[in-house]
Amino acid sequence: MIAPFGESRTLPAAGYASEAVFAWELDNIFKSTWFCVGRSDELIGPGQIRAVDVVGESVLLTRDAEGALRAFSNVCRHRGHELVAEGGALGAHLIRCPYHSWSYRLDGELRAAPTFAQTPGFDKREFPLVPIAVSEYLGWAWVDLSGAARPLAEHFGNLAEKAAPYETDRLAAGATHSYMVDANWKIVVENYNECYHCSSIHPELCEVTPPDSGLDHQPTGVWCGGTMRLKDHAVTMSLDGASKGVNFRQVEGEGAREVWYVTMMPNLLLSMHPDYVMTHRLTPLTAGRTHVECTWLFPPEAYDLVGFDPAYAVDFWDITNREDWEACEKVMKGVRQLGYRQGPLSSWEGTVYQFLVMIGNLYLGRGLVVPEVPTRKLSESGSGHLDP
Repeated sequence: MIAPFGESRTLPAAGYASEAVFAWELDNIFKSTWFCVGRSDELIGPGQIRAVDVVGESVLLTRDAEGALRAFSNVCRHRGHELVAEGGALGAHLIRCPYHSWSYRLDGELRAAPTFAQTPGFDKREFPLVPIAVSEYLGWAWVDLSGAARPLAEHFGNLAEKAAPYETDRLAAGATHSYMVDANWKIVVENYNECYHCSSIHPELCEVTPPDSGLDHQPTGVWCGGTMRLKDHAVTMSLDGASKGVNFRQVEGEGAREVWYVTMMPNLLLSMHPDYVMTHRLTPLTAGRTHVECTWLFPPEAYDLVGFDPAYAVDFWDITNREDWEACEKVMKGVRQLGYRQGPLSSWEGTVYQFLVMIGNLYLGRGLVVPEVPTRKLSESGSGHLDP
C-alpha cells in the first residue's frame, strides 16, 4: 500500500471486510483524532444542550449564552445514568440527570446533588462532568475523544488557506439527505477521490466537467484532494450546468471555473463549487455499512434571491451520489469474494494513493502522516492526473 506510486496496491480484503480491523479503526482512528459531528450552527445554539453519538460514545454538547462550545461524556457522575437522550438540541440552563436529579451547569460543574449536602466530606468540586475535547473549524464542530490530537489548525495545515475564498463558516444549509451505504467507509472515500470511474457511471457529471481535468494539491495537514474544471458552457455542477444561486463573493477568475474535492481525515468530504459547498459526513457503523449525511450549503446572498431553490444542486448530486453508492456496494460485495486480490492504482488515482498511504501508516502505528502528492510528472494538458 505505501510502496511508491505506480508500484503500490489497494488494501487486502481484510482491510475492507474484517470486523476485527474495523474495531481497530474505531479505537485507533475515529476515537483517536478529530471527528466531525456536524455544522456548528445547525447542531447547537446559545443556551442549548445536545447529545450526539460519536462512533458509539455518547457526547453531550453545551453552548452557553456567550457562545462557548463545550463537550462532556454524557454520563452522570453519581451512578452513570445517561444525562440527555440523543436527538435534537434543547434549551436548558442546567443539565439535570433524570435518575436522581443531580444537576450540572453548562460548564460541567456539579451544581446540586440532593441529600449529599448533608454528607460529611462531600465536595461538589470533585464531581464535574468528564470533559471531552471539542473545537470549531471552518464552520464545523469536531470532537476528539482521546484528548491527545493536535489543535485542528495544525491537524489540517494549509487547508484553511485553500478553503478561505469559500467562507465556509458563514454558509447556511439548504438541504440535507441521509444515505445508508452497504460498503466499508474506506471504499466510499476511495470512490470520492477519483474520477477514473466517471465516464463509466456518471453521464450527468461528464456533461458538465471533463473527467480528466484538474490538479491535485499538496497538503501540509492530514487531508488530500484537488480540483476539476468545468466545461465551457457550465458555471457550476448541475444537470444543465446553470446556477440558480449566487457565486461566492471571493471566488473569482480561474477559481470560478473549478470544483474542489477534499477529504478531511477521517470523516468529512468537502466539495466546493463556485456557488455552493456540498459535504459528505461519514459515520462508519460496521465493516460493511456506512451512514452518509450529505449537506448542501449556500452563501447568505443566495437566500435573498426571490424564489431561491437549492434543487438545482441537490438533484444533480443526489443522482450522482446514488450512482456512487451502487458502485461502492458492488465493490464491497467483490472484496468478500475468494477471487479478490489487491489491485494496482491507475495514473488517475493519485489522491486515492494519498489516502491509502495515510491508512497504511496508521496500520503501521506511525500516526496520521501528511500524504505526499505522487512525484510523477503532471501531464502536458495541465491535468492533475499523472502520466503512467
